[in-house]
Amino acid sequence: MTDCRFRSMLCCWLSIAALDATGLAQNEEQVTLRFGTYSFKKATDVYKEFEPVITALQPSLQKALGRPVKIELRITKTYEECLQAFVSGGVDFVRFGPASYVLAKELQPKVQLLAVEQEDGKLLSNTGVIVVRANSKIRSLGDLKGCKFAFGDDQSTIGRFLAQAELVKAGVTAKDLAAFQYLDRHDRVFDAVEAGGYDAGALHLTTFKKRNDRGQLRVLYQFDNVGKPWIARAGLDAAITDALHNVLLHLTDRDALAALCVTGLMATDNADFDYVRKAMLVAERFAEPATKSEPAKPDK
Repeated sequence: MTDCRFRSMLCCWLSIAALDATGLAQNEEQVTLRFGTYSFKKATDVYKEFEPVITALQPSLQKALGRPVKIELRITKTYEECLQAFVSGGVDFVRFGPASYVLAKELQPKVQLLAVEQEDGKLLSNTGVIVVRANSKIRSLGDLKGCKFAFGDDQSTIGRFLAQAELVKAGVTAKDLAAFQYLDRHDRVFDAVEAGGYDAGALHLTTFKKRNDRGQLRVLYQFDNVGKPWIARAGLDAAITDALHNVLLHLTDRDALAALCVTGLMATDNADFDYVRKAMLVAERFAEPATKSEPAKPDK
């Protein structure tokens, strides 16, 4: 596959297929669904992660619907772009972080929960970490006063909202930090702390484990998060929504689950995300981040 062709597969600015009256892009009897996600790490890595998932979902949906199914992967550069594409109907279903679901529900109350990822049958798991360099003298969240802190995307559940809620509860707010910045992706946060540009940062535990091969960073604080929800857009055909719901709940393909780093998916409802809603309210006391943070630096 040429680089040009590969980039075209990842490009989030694909033209939207013509829609029929039900909102499904179709080619004769084929159902084409647009699946959206955002670049929480390099777009090429996101594509590799979701390729086995799409491969597993397509035949299961075809069997459930009795029609050929094609799933197109749409990867946006930012959380915000994916959120707007979803609530406007530009993609049919998504896998979001919990905070993005909360925001989507506020913008479009008729979005529909399909399932939520779970680990060992648990909705909550220790998936968020605040990290420092291995030789850092920082030993508690309170020690972060006067330090530089790296967050992920400004709509990230772990990279912003939950981390800021934990800082607030420890008595640390924006005015107490020497500086803070939103670096968009978890891998960028890891690299920024490792390089010494920031004293601490918030990222996903999985990213930390994958990149910390030399023990260069250590976990200062670990916190819970709700599993990632899968959501259908408002107005998606009921038969398609039901099929997606059932297929996700019965997803057992080992490659797909391994790619998602989960043991399966489970039924969920809106109340399951009250945990994150409460944390987002606490995080509001941290600062007005859009005006107080430095602009993110582009990749080299």
